[in-house]
Amino acid sequence: MVEARLVQGNEACALGAIAAGATFYAGYPITPSTEIAEQMSALYPKKDGKFIQMEDEIASIGAIIGASCAGAKAFTATSGPGFSLMQELIGYAAMTEVPIVIVDVMRAGPSTGLPTLSSQGDIQQARWGTHGDHSIIALAPASVEETYLMTIDAFNFAEKYRTPVILLLDEIIGHLKERFLITPDMMPPIINRQKPQAGQEFVPYKNTQELIPALPDFGEGSRYHVTGLTHNEQGFYSSKPEIVESFINRINAKIEDNSEEIFRCNGYNVEDCEVLLIAYGSISRSAEEAMNNLRREGINVGLLRPQTIWPLNEALIGDACCGKKAVIIPEMNLGQYAREIERCAPDDVPVVSLPKVDGTMIFPSEIEELVREVLK
Repeated sequence: MVEARLVQGNEACALGAIAAGATFYAGYPITPSTEIAEQMSALYPKKDGKFIQMEDEIASIGAIIGASCAGAKAFTATSGPGFSLMQELIGYAAMTEVPIVIVDVMRAGPSTGLPTLSSQGDIQQARWGTHGDHSIIALAPASVEETYLMTIDAFNFAEKYRTPVILLLDEIIGHLKERFLITPDMMPPIINRQKPQAGQEFVPYKNTQELIPALPDFGEGSRYHVTGLTHNEQGFYSSKPEIVESFINRINAKIEDNSEEIFRCNGYNVEDCEVLLIAYGSISRSAEEAMNNLRREGINVGLLRPQTIWPLNEALIGDACCGKKAVIIPEMNLGQYAREIERCAPDDVPVVSLPKVDGTMIFPSEIEELVREVLK
C-alpha cells in the first residue's frame, strides 16, 4: 500500500533522480539547494550510486559531464551564484551533446544576494547564460509532487535529446514541505539514451533525420572524439562554413523542432477569460488562488501555468493571449518572462508585468489588486 507522507521539495528532487535511474551526483553545497546533496550522500550508498562533494561548482559540472560520457545518468544541484559558474561547461555539454541535469534552486541576487530567500531571477540565465547559439530545455515545477515527476522528465529529456536540461526550482518550492503521494499510474516511462546498434557503422555526430545521433558509453567498443570545438560528423574540429552551419543548426533544431512535445503547461479558464494570468513555479500557486477569488466575485480571470520555461511554445502562448483585455505575468524578478510573453502576444493585447525582487513571494491579494486596476 502506498501511503502519503510529508516531503520537502528538495528531498522530492533527490527521490525523483533515483527513480529516473540517476547513478552519479557531484556537487558543491550552496543554499538553498544543499538538502539535495545531503539526500544523495545518504541515499546513494544504499543504491549503489556514486556521490562526490567537489571543490566548487565548475568542478561539479565537469565531473557529471565525465560521468555521463562513461554511461551514467548524472546530475548536480546549485543556486544562482553556482549556476553562473557552470555556464561555460553547460555550453560545452550542449556542444558535445552530453546529457546532464542541473538543478538550480533559485535564490535572490545578484551576486551573493539573499541566500535564504526566494527569487525567479535565473529565468533568462537558464536560456542565455552561455555564449553562442544553442537551445536549452528548462522546467519549473510548482509543487513537491511535481518536483519529483519533473525531475524524472528532466532526465528523460536529457537522455532523449542528448542535451543539458535545467530544473528550475525556486527556494519556496525547494524548502516547501507538503503531502507527497506518487502512485504507479502517475509515473512517466523512463527513457534511456539511444546507443549504436551492434554491427552497424558508427558515426558519432551523424546528421540523422531525427537530428539526435546515438551515444555509446566510453569503453563500450565504439570510439569517438569529444571536443568543444565545432566539429564534423566524426567529432573532429572543422571550420568549414557548411559544416559549422549544419552542426549549429542541428543542435538547435533537435530541441526547437520538438518544442510542442517538450513544452507542457496547465490551463484554467483560458479560452473564455477577460484577463489571463501567466505564472510559473511557486507564484503560479498565488495566481491560482487569486483567479479563484476573483471568479467568485464575478471577474472572469484565467490562468496559464507553464511547466516548461524553455523552449517557449510561441504559437500556443500567442493563441492563449488572443482577445484578452490584459495578460498579467507575476514573477519574482523584474519581468524576465513577461518580456517573452510580450513578444508572443498580439499587438493589441496589453501585457502587464507584476515584478517583485525583495525576496518575498507575490501574494494572491497583490495579483487581485492589479487585475482590478487593469479592468478599470
